[in-house]
Amino acid sequence: MPETDSSTEPSERLAIVAKLRPGSRDQAKEILAAGPPYDLDDAGFRRHTIFLGGDTVVFAFEGPGVRTFLSKLIDDPAGSASFSTWAPLLTGTPTLAHEEFHWEADRP
Repeated sequence: MPETDSSTEPSERLAIVAKLRPGSRDQAKEILAAGPPYDLDDAGFRRHTIFLGGDTVVFAFEGPGVRTFLSKLIDDPAGSASFSTWAPLLTGTPTLAHEEFHWEADRP
């Protein structure tokens, strides 16, 4: 089976939404300032954005086959260990948010 060129594959967008424990926002900012705990290019993402609200953190991922990439990252012991930094800061179970609407301006 021939390899596909990921630059021509359509992007998927997916987000993980998590609730922060009270008083943990500053710690979350410190984690984010340190940068990602994994190589974004190796993970295969085209875009990765993290939104930090008052009591919520949203991890947004974009790329072809993003669900597969996230599964591999989470299932990999080294990758899942990198997410353990967030565990003490979160309350409840993070939820997966699927894209329902996206708009993008036409660009020349």
